[in-house]
Amino acid sequence: MTDRIAEADAALRAGRLEEGVALIEALLTDEPRSAQQLYRNFTSLLFRKGMYAKGAQWCRAGLEVYPRDTELWNILGVCLRRAGEPEEALKALDAGLKIQPKNDGLLQNKGNVLNDLKDGPGAVAIFSRLVRAAPTNAEMQRALGRGLWRSNEFDKAEMRFRLAARLKPDLIDAWLDLSALLAETKNADAAVAVLDEALKINPIPRLMEAKAVAIRRGQKLRQAEAYLKEVLEAHPDEAWAHYQLGGVITDFDRPRANIHLRKAVEMKPDDLDYRMALVESLVRSRHGDEAAHLDDAYTELKAARAVGELKGPAQLKVASEVLSRVADFAGLDEVCDFRETGRLWADQGRHTALLSQLSRVKTPEDRDELIHQHRSWGEYVQERVKRYPLRRPKTPRPDNGKIRIGIMSSDLRMHPVAYFSLPLFEHIPRDRFEIYCYSYYQGQEDSLQKRITELVDVFRWEQEISDFDAAQMICDDQLDMLIELGGSTHMNKLNVMAWKAAPLQASWLGYPHSSGLDTIDYLILDPYLVPPRRELLIEKPLLMPSSWIAMGELAFPERPMAAEPPVVANGYVTFGTANNPYKYSRAMVAEWAKVTAAVPGSRFMFVRPEGGTAAFRDNISAIFEAEGVSRDRLRFEAVRGAHMPFYNEMDISLDTFPQTGGTTTCESLWMGVPVVTLVGAGLFERLSCSILGNAGLHDLCAGDLDGYLEAAVRLAGDVERLRKLRRELRPTLKASRLGQTKAFAADFYKMLEAAVVNHHAAEQAPSPVLA
Repeated sequence: MTDRIAEADAALRAGRLEEGVALIEALLTDEPRSAQQLYRNFTSLLFRKGMYAKGAQWCRAGLEVYPRDTELWNILGVCLRRAGEPEEALKALDAGLKIQPKNDGLLQNKGNVLNDLKDGPGAVAIFSRLVRAAPTNAEMQRALGRGLWRSNEFDKAEMRFRLAARLKPDLIDAWLDLSALLAETKNADAAVAVLDEALKINPIPRLMEAKAVAIRRGQKLRQAEAYLKEVLEAHPDEAWAHYQLGGVITDFDRPRANIHLRKAVEMKPDDLDYRMALVESLVRSRHGDEAAHLDDAYTELKAARAVGELKGPAQLKVASEVLSRVADFAGLDEVCDFRETGRLWADQGRHTALLSQLSRVKTPEDRDELIHQHRSWGEYVQERVKRYPLRRPKTPRPDNGKIRIGIMSSDLRMHPVAYFSLPLFEHIPRDRFEIYCYSYYQGQEDSLQKRITELVDVFRWEQEISDFDAAQMICDDQLDMLIELGGSTHMNKLNVMAWKAAPLQASWLGYPHSSGLDTIDYLILDPYLVPPRRELLIEKPLLMPSSWIAMGELAFPERPMAAEPPVVANGYVTFGTANNPYKYSRAMVAEWAKVTAAVPGSRFMFVRPEGGTAAFRDNISAIFEAEGVSRDRLRFEAVRGAHMPFYNEMDISLDTFPQTGGTTTCESLWMGVPVVTLVGAGLFERLSCSILGNAGLHDLCAGDLDGYLEAAVRLAGDVERLRKLRRELRPTLKASRLGQTKAFAADFYKMLEAAVVNHHAAEQAPSPVLA
C-alpha cells in the first residue's frame, strides 16, 4: 500500500494529475478501508483542483467507512456547493454538525451555503455567532454582511462590509460586495466612489473592471467609455477592458464595438462570456454587409458552443436570436427549451428574451405557460422595486382642467412605433389634454423625433438615466396616465412601470402580449384583438371602437404601386413574406411550403436581410424541398429598409403564425398585396386579423391550418380578385378607420378621457359602510 501511495504522490508532484488521481482511485477501490487521512487528503486535493463531482464521490465512499468523520462531511459539503448542489451541500454539512455542533468550519460553510440560497436570516444567525468569537476576522464580517443584505438590513450590511474592508484592505470581495450593495440601495455614484477608494489601495484589474461595470449600470455610457479608453491607454493588452468597452459603446458605435469585442476574444479565446458578447454584437450589426455580420455571428456561435455549454440567461438569449435569424430550428430546440429556458429568463429578469417565445407556442398549455413566464418576470421586478420607493409629490399639480398623459418610448423617432403613434401627436385635443413624452434613445435626434418634440407639450429625452430616476422624473410630472409603447425592446425601460409612477398605467402598440406587471392597469386593444379566454391577458383590456392603430401618411406615403399583380405577366403566382424570422418556426415554414406545393408553378419570395446568408437559405430550402418545392422556386432578396418595392413583385403575402405580422401586414396591404393569416387564441395571434377585419377582408382570416391553406390556394386561383385588390386595397384602407387618422385620434383620446374620469370617480366615491 505504501508503495502505491508513493507512486501516486510522485505522479502528482511531477504534475501528472490524471495519473495520480487514477492511482489513488485504484488504491481506494481495492482497499476501501484505507486510512481516514488518505480519504481526507485525496478529497481535499480533488476540491482544490476543481474536480468537485469526483471529490463528492470519494467523500461519500470514505463516509461509508468512517461515517463520523466531520472533516469528510465538511469537504463533501463544499464540493457539493461548488458543484451547484446547495441543497445537498446543506444536508452534508448538517450531518457533520450533528456530530460536532460547534465545529467552526462546518458552521462557516453552512452559512456560506445559506447565503447562496438567499436565506439571509439563517446566515445571519450563524455568522453573528462566529463573529462574536472572532471579531477581527474580515471574511466572517463580510459573510455576515452578505446575510444581512439577504435579510434586507441594508445599513447593517453596509457597516459589516466597510468593517471587513478596514480589517483587511486587500479583501477584494468585501469592496465588491460593498459597491454592489450601494449600487442596489443608493446609486451608481456611491458604488463608483467606493471602488475609487478600493483602487487607491488595490490598483488591480478586477476592481477597474468593477468600476467600469458600475458606471455602465448607472446608464452613464459616455463616462464609462472615457474611463475604459483611459485604462486601455495604460493597459492595451487587458482583454477585460476591450470586452467592457465593446459592451459600453455597442448602442451608439457598433463597428468600433465589434473591433474591441473581437480583440477580447483573440486575447482570451476560452472565455465564453467574451465570445457570446461578440456574437450578440455581430447579430445586431446593421452597418455594412449585414448578411456577412450574421454569417460571422453564426460561425462564432458554433465556436462558442465548442468552448463550453451555454447556460446563463444572457447567453441563451443571444443564441436563440442567432439561431432564429438563420432558421436553425433544430439548433434552437437543442439550446432553448420552451418551458425551462423561458422560466429561466423570467426568473432572471430577462423580459426581452420572452418575445422570442411567442413563435414557439403550439398548444393551449403553451399559451398558459407564456402567461406564467410573464407573471414570474413581473413578480421579480415588482419585488425588487419595493426596496426603492418613489418620493411622491406632497401637493397636487395646479388644476388647469386638462388631463395629463405620458407617452414613454425610446422609439419616438424614425421607427414603426412612431409612425403609428404620430396621429396622436398631430391631433391632440389641446383644450382637454397635455402630452408629455419620455425617451431614452441612445442615438442622435432625427427629423421625426424633432417633429414630435415640437408637437407635444413636453419631450423629456434622457440618454443616461437609471430606471429609478426615470420613474421619479415621471412621478414628479404628476401625470393622470402613463402609456408605454415599447415593451422591453431595445433602449426602452419597461421596468419603470413597476414603480407605478402614474395613478393609471397602460401598454400599447410595442409588445404583442401582456408584459407581466400588475402595476400596468390596461392593455389598449380593439375588439378583434381581445383573446377569447380572458386568462390570456394580465391587464384589463381598454378598447378602441374599431382599430387599435391608424396608418399615418408618414409611414404610408403614396409609393409607386404596380398596376397589375405579377401573376398577370409571369403566368405563375408569387407568394412571399417580409416578416422577421424571429416569428418563424419549422411548422410554419413547412405550411408555407405546403401552400406553394399546392399551387402548380408558384414561387415563394423572402424579402429579408437574412436571405443573404447561406445558412438561412439552406435551412429554409431544406424545409421547402421536404414538401416537394424545389430550391429553384425560392427567391431570396437580402434587403433592409428598402423592401417596399418588392411587394410589386409579390401576389400574395403569407402571414407568420402563431405570432402574426403587424407593420408588415399593413405594408403589404398598402402595396395592394393581400395577406392570408391564421387566427389563434392569443393577442399575438390576432394582430393581422384586426388589420384585415378593419379592411373588410374577413375571408382571409383562417381559423385552422386547413383553412389557411384553402384560403391561400383559393386566392391564388382567383386572378381577377388579385387584380381588383391591387387597385382597390389602398383606397379601401384610406377610407377605413385604419386610414382616418384624425378620427382615430379622437377615438383614442375619448377612450383615455373615460378611463381617467372613471378612475377619479372611483377614488372619490365613499367607502361602503358595513352593517
